[in-house]
Amino acid sequence: MECRVRWGGPQGMLFVAETGSGHVAVMDGAPEGGGNNLAPRPMEMILLGAGGCAAYDVVLILKRGRHAVTGCEVSLEAERADTDPKVFTRVEFVFTVSGKGLPVAAVERAVQLSHDKYCSATAMLAKTAEVSHRVEVVED
Repeated sequence: MECRVRWGGPQGMLFVAETGSGHVAVMDGAPEGGGNNLAPRPMEMILLGAGGCAAYDVVLILKRGRHAVTGCEVSLEAERADTDPKVFTRVEFVFTVSGKGLPVAAVERAVQLSHDKYCSATAMLAKTAEVSHRVEVVED
């Protein structure tokens, strides 16, 4: 896996990232840090990646179990250390999964499997942060 990140130039702190799979993401800083608030912060991108990784796992596990999953949303809330490096110290994942006749136990198992076995992003965050999760199942 590879990527390239390029600074947008002296007018701010905008960075354009190109992934090895041919996609582009943009990041920027807060105005107090020299940025122009035009895109997510790099640390927000880490949370986005963790949420995407975990949601991907949950949907895949439920589909493979032949469950009628129709939606999956994960909200993340994180706290960071007060001093540099300001690593994440706490991350909570809140999953809202919808479907027809979707057993709560199956969703909880999928979330737990993602956390314990499959999600590389969560595993990395867990090196510095207390990681927790909650699950809500919505009937369609």
